[in-house]
Amino acid sequence: MKEHYFTGEIDTETGSIPVVATSLSFLDKLGDWKVRWTLGRGKYMVVPGIYATGSPAKDSPVMVSANYKLSFDMLRQALAGFDTWILVLDTKGVNVWCAAGKGTFGTAEIVRRIEETGLTKIVNHREIIVPQLGAPGVSAGEVKKRSGFSVKYGPVRAEDLSAFLGAGKKTTAEMRTVKFEMRDRLKLIPAEIMIYSKYLLLLSIIFFLSSGFGPDDYIFGRAINTGVYAVTALLAAFFSGTVINAILLPWLPGRSFSVKGFYAGLFTGCVLFLVGRNSVNNFELWAWLILVPAISSFLAMNFTGASTYTSLSGVKKEMKIAIPIQAAAILIGVVLWIIGRFVA
Repeated sequence: MKEHYFTGEIDTETGSIPVVATSLSFLDKLGDWKVRWTLGRGKYMVVPGIYATGSPAKDSPVMVSANYKLSFDMLRQALAGFDTWILVLDTKGVNVWCAAGKGTFGTAEIVRRIEETGLTKIVNHREIIVPQLGAPGVSAGEVKKRSGFSVKYGPVRAEDLSAFLGAGKKTTAEMRTVKFEMRDRLKLIPAEIMIYSKYLLLLSIIFFLSSGFGPDDYIFGRAINTGVYAVTALLAAFFSGTVINAILLPWLPGRSFSVKGFYAGLFTGCVLFLVGRNSVNNFELWAWLILVPAISSFLAMNFTGASTYTSLSGVKKEMKIAIPIQAAAILIGVVLWIIGRFVA
């Protein structure tokens, strides 16, 4: 099937190979934007196989990619001006780093894809360039043994490929350094919003309507007066655990994401405490001072799955400690809030 990013074909011994554009069209950018908001995320993938950029020959380098289209787009864009082959693995639409952890970006799939594409007939060398973040799933020795191709690890970021290829496929310490910069963190916020928005909406409705209960009877006017504060507190907790945590991550106290999220939430909770002193009772004030940091801490832990400097064992250890504390704090906060409903 011809895709909108195909610009032509190259005839080889194995057949015609699609040439892909190295600049992103409006459709590409729209698709990338949509997937950032989790729209069509599960279907945003490229057909596994082999592709080309420019006019590659038998001695041109072979780049290995996941078939998550966002990863593929970043790679082909970084290869502007270079004649290369792109070997796309079947990672089930998952990015390189996550697929390496799951095993779909791994030794067996690389060997299988080399065989199925007939790569030995397309190039006259025996080297493939694998992104560094794919290393956890790849055994270079096993790939060499089973396919005859040597594995060379490229830079962490696709944007460094131009310098990497221009320097004779040599990486610098900077290229090998894994970073989790603000631009990387901010890109995660839309997905967090989409994932939790339905829960946030449901909780907001529950807290808003429940705010009408009191020591005398249910009064909707009371729900408006105190329910607005409850909804504001929920939104603040969500904002704290996602946006504030993402922006201030390197500067927040603590090493674990749950602790950083706690401090972001504590600051937000204190502001709410001061603002709400004249609108809600003390039980509600203290309830949200406990709830906001707990919710923020829980949401902040989602960054453990997106950051490239966390480990599976470290994440498990953090969750084992943090989740019981978060759950206990949320329980205490909810109990205090319920008590506050019936205090005159």
